[in-house]
Formats: sequence, C-alpha cells, structure tokens
Amino acid sequence: MKIEIKKLPKSLVEIMGTIESEEFESFRAKAMKHLAEHAELPGFRKGHIPEATLKTAVGEMTILEEMAEIAIDSRYPEIIMGNKLDVIGRPTIGILKLAKDNPFEFKITTAVVPELSLPDYKKIAGKITKDPIKITVEDKEVEEVVMNIRKQRTGKNPEELKDIKEEDLPKIDEEFLKSLGDFKTIDDLKKLLKDNMTKEKEQQAKEKRRMEVIKGISDETKAELPDILIESELNTMVAQFKHDVSQMGIKFEDYLKHLKKTEEDMRKEWQKDAESRAKTQLILNKIADTEKLAPEKEKLEKEIAHIIEHYPDADSERTRSYVDMVMTNEKVLEFLETPPLR
Repeated sequence: MKIEIKKLPKSLVEIMGTIESEEFESFRAKAMKHLAEHAELPGFRKGHIPEATLKTAVGEMTILEEMAEIAIDSRYPEIIMGNKLDVIGRPTIGILKLAKDNPFEFKITTAVVPELSLPDYKKIAGKITKDPIKITVEDKEVEEVVMNIRKQRTGKNPEELKDIKEEDLPKIDEEFLKSLGDFKTIDDLKKLLKDNMTKEKEQQAKEKRRMEVIKGISDETKAELPDILIESELNTMVAQFKHDVSQMGIKFEDYLKHLKKTEEDMRKEWQKDAESRAKTQLILNKIADTEKLAPEKEKLEKEIAHIIEHYPDADSERTRSYVDMVMTNEKVLEFLETPPLR
C-alpha cells in the first residue's frame, strides 16, 4: 500500500492511498461472505446463497464497493498508527479509482489534534499570581445581609421594601436568631456571615485569576482549530443551556420564541466563545501532558462511582472521560497558581 499525507488548513490532513490490485483482490472473499450474510434473494436463506448466484444478483460493482469498504476499514488504523496521526472524529472517505484487476485508489480527509506551540506558561502564570489574593469584607456589607434577611422575614417582596421602617422588621431577638441556626448573639450570626462572605469572595477572586492566567497563555498560543472541535464545543454548550432552561420549567422552543431567535442564531453568537473554550481545553491538555499531571487514581475512581451511583443510566466510558478531564484540568490550574512558578 502506498500512502501520501498532506497537511491542510484548520488541522486537517489528506491521505492519498493506493492498494495494488493483488492485495485489493485479497478482500474479495470477505466481501462476498458479508454480502451473502445480508443479501435477501427469493428461494435462499441468508448466508446460504451460492457465490455465483450472489455475484449475478448484486453485480461486480457492488462487490468491489464492499471490498473497498473492508479494505479501508482494515488499513485505516494502520495508516493512523504508522504515521502517528492523532485523529479526531470520523474521516471523510472518497473513492478515486475502483475497477476489477486494477489498483484501488482512495482519499481520506480527517481532522487531527492541532499542533500547539505553547509560550512560557510558567512565566505568564507567575506574573499574574505573584501577589497573594487579599479579600476584605466590610462590616457594612454584613449589615446589609442581615437587613436583607430581616426584610425577607416580612413575607413581602424585598424590592417593594425601599422605604420600610425599623418597626416593620422582625426584631433581632433570641427567637429570630434560633430561627436562623444555633446562634446565641447577633455577633455570632455576623461572624458566620462574614466568614461565608469571605470564602465566597476568595473563590470568586480565585476563579477570576485562573481565567486571567488561561487568557494570558491563550493569547500567546497559536493554533488552527478544526471545525469538528468547535462544533463539539457548541453542541456541549447548547445541550447545557437546554438543560438549564428545562430546569426552570420552560420549554426550550418557547424560550427561543420569547427571544425571537433560532437555535442557529445562538450557535452563531456563541461561535467565538466555543472556539475559546476548545482552545483552552487543548492548552490544558498540553500542559498536563508536558508536566505529567493526572488525578490520583483513588480519587478518580471514587468520583466516577459517585456519579454512576446517582446517575445509573450514564454511559460509563463517557463518565470516566468527563471526570478524568475535569480532575486533570483542576490539577493543571492548581499547578499554574502554585508558588514555585513565581
């Protein structure tokens, strides 16, 4: 078999192949057997049709087409592994020459994982994370939360309580504090609120910094993304959005009508975001591979088991792939924000 591989734009490759006539003919027996097992002819049972009768019934071109399909199915994995092609998705196959006693010529076009040339991601991350995150929760912020809790306890819409008076609000007494938890004094409640608000602000600041790090690396990373990766990301985004809308008790079609948009309109609007997300995932994968970062096996298996327990109908392989990706991403993000990088 002769193979020529050509790189195309957008991380596509074109594989031109030729299988010599003698080798191509070796696939005839398997093709005839497959056709015999599936052909339906009056007076014959499936799988018991004489070869001469079958050949007359289906014709030589049908046999050659079956041979071509089997030949490509057989040789494609060899081509991929032999040329170290990291393919994505299903290939597009074209038949260039197909005739009895002639070489079989074909063309395969497939997407491959883009080649990434990462910048000095440690240096970029180090600049962004050099200063520790400082979070402050002012007393007045805590007072506002306490006030909002009291307003909610009136049983009225908080938005309608702009001019509410102190006497209209529930008193901060023992009964009020017990209704919120095991608090003996208002200071106990304020302390818990302040701790929770601090943790929430710290988490928000951490997520914001992580996004800055990834954006900084992404801005200096060049990559041609294949359309299949962007489409896959768009499909994920749309599926998640549909789920979120359904959780609100709204039909997705009704939601689109309210916005006066189609699903295609949304996909176009989300195109750039999908590209960014796909590129980010490639970057995270590359860093994980370079730095040999992976989740602990025990934690991985525990999380997979937890998801399967709550969603028994979930596909086990997809669940494993998803959990592995999420946990590996977390490892990379933790690595990028650790002090040794500074």
